[in-house]
Amino acid sequence: MNPFDEIAVEEALRLKETGKAEEVVLVSIGPAQANETLRNGLAMGADRGIHVQTDARVEPLAVAKLLKAIAMEEAADLMFLGKQAIDDDANQTGQMLAALLGWAQGTFASRVELGEGRVSVTREVDGGLQTVSLKLPAVITTDLRLNEPRYASLPNIMKAKKKPVDVRTVESLGVDIAPRHTVLSVTEPPARKAGTLVASVDELLDRLRNEAGVL
Repeated sequence: MNPFDEIAVEEALRLKETGKAEEVVLVSIGPAQANETLRNGLAMGADRGIHVQTDARVEPLAVAKLLKAIAMEEAADLMFLGKQAIDDDANQTGQMLAALLGWAQGTFASRVELGEGRVSVTREVDGGLQTVSLKLPAVITTDLRLNEPRYASLPNIMKAKKKPVDVRTVESLGVDIAPRHTVLSVTEPPARKAGTLVASVDELLDRLRNEAGVL
């Protein structure tokens, strides 16, 4: 499971354990192997899973559309997502999902406090931390500092095998997942030049001033 997604699962579980959430439902989209990812989350403590099974390449917009369909079916109040994938680092799905649903969004969350009809999200921005108050329902994407995910115990791993996982098809959700992008080429960046050692601070300053042109 993507580490950011593990943090999302952990935060949802904590809300349930404090009595602020009734049920934690996991969603995974992908081939049959994605069922194992769901079982890992169920072993952490989630109640049930939904597996949208497909072998097709699913772009972030298609994922957001599928999650929207499930959120509407489940009448969810809060959707937690990892802030980004760890393969393409797209960092788009949460934002797209919020836009498609017309819900408030709190991205890069490092702290979440759920209140009555609202959720406070402290998010990491370039200049520091920003806290926003969102009206529910809302979409939250999680950052690394939000929490430390728990390990699944062996008894919970065994229990997770019996927890329900609803296997769905893309067609049953009425979503078109045809790719909108075509990769034309992939090019490696230029190789870095080897560094050099300088004998003194004066030489370093001279090189920065006269060779690198940064001073």
